[in-house]
Amino acid sequence: MNSAEQMYAVGLNDIVDTLMDTGMDVTYLIQGHMGTGKSELLKMLIKKLGATHLGCYFDCTTKDLGDITIPNIAKMDDGTGYVTYLTNEELGMHINKPIVLMLDEYGKANKAVKNSLLRVILERKIGSYELHPDSIVFATTNLGAENVGDKLEPHQRNRVSTLLARKPTAEEWLVDFAIPNGLNPSVMGFAKEYPHIFQGFEEVKDPSDNPYIFHPREERAAFITPRSLHTASKILTKGVNMSEHALHAALIGAIGARGALDLMAFVTMANQLPSIESIKQDPAGAKVPDGASAVCMTVFKVLGAMERELVNPWMDYMGRLSKEAQAMFVQGAMNPDYKFHTDIVRNGKFGQWAIENNYMFTADKK
Repeated sequence: MNSAEQMYAVGLNDIVDTLMDTGMDVTYLIQGHMGTGKSELLKMLIKKLGATHLGCYFDCTTKDLGDITIPNIAKMDDGTGYVTYLTNEELGMHINKPIVLMLDEYGKANKAVKNSLLRVILERKIGSYELHPDSIVFATTNLGAENVGDKLEPHQRNRVSTLLARKPTAEEWLVDFAIPNGLNPSVMGFAKEYPHIFQGFEEVKDPSDNPYIFHPREERAAFITPRSLHTASKILTKGVNMSEHALHAALIGAIGARGALDLMAFVTMANQLPSIESIKQDPAGAKVPDGASAVCMTVFKVLGAMERELVNPWMDYMGRLSKEAQAMFVQGAMNPDYKFHTDIVRNGKFGQWAIENNYMFTADKK
């Protein structure tokens, strides 16, 4: 990806909007970094489209030519034989209603599979089957510079419009993914404190300048991506009976030695945060942790543990935190995908806070 192309790389939300607006007429090839959520695009689209479309997922890396169509022997009334072709149900050609078809990892498919899907990509047809005209088709692939086997020939690229997907910023990842999905507070605190773990390798000439991420110029057994951060969160949340040594080892395997070392500092810090019960029972007296990082983690902890009965005491406690921490909580709670969004925005104390701090919302609209 050259500097001009990087300038026009877009986020996943913009890609979803593009697909909804023009994906019924144009097949887009979404090309981006590994582990950054390209495969989540299908879920994001179906969620926005609602019941009007069915989602169909086709993993190109696991398919051979015979997995796309197979011959079906048929005969005319006079006994003359001929061959029709049946398609793989995963392509959704038989559904006869609008679908969203995701051709995942198209760049890694073998040549026969790539060529057999060209008509699907350009004409939305295969054999005698044709997709509903309101269907959306898109494909995904990794960056060629990552050297993981993604390659398309000119005649294949000429049938698509390539959209370059950029990596999310730390804030985007936290608000759009980590908070709505209840990721571990230590992982979220780490991401907030170390935003450079979301850098693309194109921005880093010397691999040693960012030891956390994948870089094609230096072999790293494990590294940080949004996907591996999710793995680290699962390890921390489920590994309650693991020894510290085993926990550290598991994190090294997920996000690399340097990332695991720094994340463990946040794991230690998490043990010093106020408990949810103390905030619920005594919001005026519960401990306010020292340091901005610990305060951020407290906010993430509460967002993950939120329940209807916690909203009132939390609003009382939150008033004792910095305006930055308050804004961070509100930013997460205002996401419509957040589980307790409705309970919070309808709460009287939150309404009063919003009136008193209206300038924060005004600033967001500018």
